Amino acid sequence: MNELEKNTSIFENIKHIDEYGNEYWEARQLMRGLEYKRWDKFLNVINDAMASCKASNNAVENHFSQVGKMVSIGSNATRSQIDYHLSRYACYLIVQNADPRKKPVALGQTYFAIQTRKQEISEKEYSLLSEDDKRFYQRNLTRKGNYSLNIVAKNAGVKNFAKFHNEGYKGLYNGETANDIAKRKGLKYREDILDNMGSVELAANLFRITQTEEKLKRENINSENDANIAHYSVGKNVREAIEKNGGTLPENLPTPKKSLKELESERMQEVRKIKQNF
Repeated sequence: MNELEKNTSIFENIKHIDEYGNEYWEARQLMRGLEYKRWDKFLNVINDAMASCKASNNAVENHFSQVGKMVSIGSNATRSQIDYHLSRYACYLIVQNADPRKKPVALGQTYFAIQTRKQEISEKEYSLLSEDDKRFYQRNLTRKGNYSLNIVAKNAGVKNFAKFHNEGYKGLYNGETANDIAKRKGLKYREDILDNMGSVELAANLFRITQTEEKLKRENINSENDANIAHYSVGKNVREAIEKNGGTLPENLPTPKKSLKELESERMQEVRKIKQNF
């Protein structure tokens, strides 16, 4: 077991499962795992996380459930102690608001970020997300997917990555390049097209990305030209699958009114306002 696995096991070891099969973490156990010594300090982090949850239009009570339990204080005496049962999403927000100088916090950010991605949550949980939150999930996956694809493409001999990625877009978008897509969407110069897609369009691109990576590896492609052909082919296959199943072709999907960067900026402003009221 490497160091990352050893340390992230901290968060797995303190995970609980209730009688309905739902997982949760106890805030005071998480506090110790993140190396916070004082509850009042950690409670500030929890409050910040709640503010972030509210700013994302998620019901705070669904992720932060306050509970009380009796603890021993010696001489057979007990007192009530406040705690919280936290969802995976709540833990994710807590580590995002915690002190990044603490090593377990950095590890927790990695652990809970991975755990809250779409492939790690149930379809039911995903379906309950707002469209904007689905966009954030899918955008993060495409970002990670493109990073992984670029590594595989480089090993396959790709040097001109702009051309390589355009071949994938051309296959999926019936000949449109990234610039063509940006113009059709009415985007400003150098504005990211993926930040201006809905969750369905992002999902189609994610499928293109992951399947291209698998094709490059599976077929041991080792030339730039063959890699470009493969990317175009996969993009076209995804398009044909959408068409065959009666789906809306990507160029016909609506462009969201706000980019993800705009939404993120608005949420940060809302978080700051909410924090002032805590």
